[in-house]
Amino acid sequence: MLRLTGALQRYDWGSPTVMPSFLGVPADDKPWAELWFGAHPAGPTMVVPQGCEHRIFCELEETFSSEAESHLASIIGDDPVGQLGSDVVERFGEKLPFLLKVITPGRPLSLQVHPDSARAAQMFKAEDDAGIDRLAPERSYKDANHKPEMVLALTHYEAVAGFRAPRRAGEVLAGLDCEVAESMRKTLRRNPTRFGIRQVFTEVVSDETKPSPGQIEELVNAVRVRQQAGLSPSPRVDANVVAMNEAFPGDPGVAASLLLNPVTLQPGEALFVPAGAVHAYISGLGIEVMASSDNVLRAGLTTKHVDVDEMLACVDYVAAPPVRPAPEYISSVTRAYYAPVDDFDVLVTTVRRGDGRVQVMGHGPRIGIVVEGSLRLGTIGGSEELTVGQAVFIPAFERALSVEGEGVLVQAECP
Repeated sequence: MLRLTGALQRYDWGSPTVMPSFLGVPADDKPWAELWFGAHPAGPTMVVPQGCEHRIFCELEETFSSEAESHLASIIGDDPVGQLGSDVVERFGEKLPFLLKVITPGRPLSLQVHPDSARAAQMFKAEDDAGIDRLAPERSYKDANHKPEMVLALTHYEAVAGFRAPRRAGEVLAGLDCEVAESMRKTLRRNPTRFGIRQVFTEVVSDETKPSPGQIEELVNAVRVRQQAGLSPSPRVDANVVAMNEAFPGDPGVAASLLLNPVTLQPGEALFVPAGAVHAYISGLGIEVMASSDNVLRAGLTTKHVDVDEMLACVDYVAAPPVRPAPEYISSVTRAYYAPVDDFDVLVTTVRRGDGRVQVMGHGPRIGIVVEGSLRLGTIGGSEELTVGQAVFIPAFERALSVEGEGVLVQAECP
C-alpha cells in the first residue's frame, strides 16, 4: 500500500473555497478545480516515501519537477504484473486503467463530450502525425484512450447530461419570446427526431450559424422573465441557463443547454457519463472516476481550446435520461456503483468504531481516498492512518483490505 500525493489542477472554473475546506487547508484566493490520483502524464501522482510526512497535494508544476522515480506511473512500470495483476495487464497493457479525482466546480464547466476508444486512437495518431505537441493547448487529443466517467456526489451537485426527447426540448423552449428560441422550436417541430436535435445543436454551436452574443442575451432575458413569472416548465433548466450566462456571457453553449437533461445529485448519488454524451458540471463537490484519459472535446462555456467540428463528430444525439447507477450493497458496510465499462467500478465503505475491523471486498489495483472521518487501512503490506483527502494505492498483490475507525472510504478499482 502506497500513500499518494495528488496533483492539483487550478482550472479557472474551480471553486476557491470548496476544496480547501474539504481538505482542511487554507484557501489562497485561487481556483482549486481538481485533485488527480492516478498515473496519467497530464497529472502524475507522486508516492510519499516511507517515513515522510503525508502531503495531500502538490502543485502540478512540482509533480513534473520531482524525481520521476517517485511517480506512481514509474512504480507501476517497474513491476506492472505485481502492481496491476496479470489480468489487468492483459486487458489494458502496462498502465493503470483508471483515474480518480476530487472535483469542485465553482462555475459551469465547458460544454463537452468524450470520444470512444476507436475515435480516440485514430485522432491521437492523426495529431501526432501532424506534429502537434502533446502538451499544446490547441491539441484536442492528449492520449489514445476513451474517457467514460462517473461522478459520486459528496454534496449537492448540479450538472446537465445527455439530450432530452425532442418533444420535451420543445416544451422547454416554448414561451420564450426571442429569435433563438423560436428558431430552435421550428426545427424541432419540423423534425421531432434525433436528427432534429442534431440540426439544432449543430446550428447553435457552429461558428457559421451560432447565435450572436446579443441574441444569447435576449434569450437569457426571456428565461429570466419566465422565471420571475413562475411559468417555467423546468426551473432547473432556467437556473442553469442563468448561471451559465453569468459565467460566460453571450456564449452559444447557454442556448445549447436548453436541449440537455438537468441533473441534481444529492450526497451519495452518482452519474455515469458515457462516450458521446454532451454534458457540463455546474457546481458541487464530488469524486470523479474515469478511464485514464484527458480527452475533452469542447464546444463552448470555456476559455480552453474549442474544437466544435471534432466535438460534433463524437456526439451521440439519441435522447435518453441521465445514467444514474443505483448502488448495490455487497456487504453490510460497502456499496458498489458498477460502471457499464471494463475500466473501473466505484466502491463506498462506511464504518463506525463499533464495527471494529471490517474486511472490504475489491479487485485488482485500487485507489482509495477518505472523504469523511479518519480510518486505518490494512493489507498484507502494512497499515496506514488516513484522514479526509488522503489517498493510497493498493496494488493487485495486496488482495485483502481491512478498514477500521469512523469515516467513509471511496475506492476506484479495476473489476
